Amino acid sequence: MNHVQQHWHCISHCGACCRLCPEERQEALQALTDIQRARYLSMVGEDGWCIHYDSGGRRCRIYEDRPEFCDVKQLGALFAVPDSELDAFAISCCRQQIRSLYGGRSLVMRRFNRAQRPPS
Repeated sequence: MNHVQQHWHCISHCGACCRLCPEERQEALQALTDIQRARYLSMVGEDGWCIHYDSGGRRCRIYEDRPEFCDVKQLGALFAVPDSELDAFAISCCRQQIRSLYGGRSLVMRRFNRAQRPPS
């Protein structure tokens, strides 16, 4: 069987990772240092979304200066995932978050899944 390795790709206008609600993200909070955790919690708005998330445009207003824990490429370091498994781990995390927010059959999930396919 020929297994093609997937490579994680972010999609625009998703924002699933910007849902920071601590009650829903206990595993993520536990992976952070005390300083990172304090910053994370300071970014949570009353609605559970990041205060820097533009819900109308579904984009981050501080993307270029976002904290390291907001960068998917840093997930490996936070969760002790080897580089060889990082893409699969990131894809799994994104799918879980997208499914919980938008649904497994949502347009966002379909767009995300399409973006993960290797080019033909």
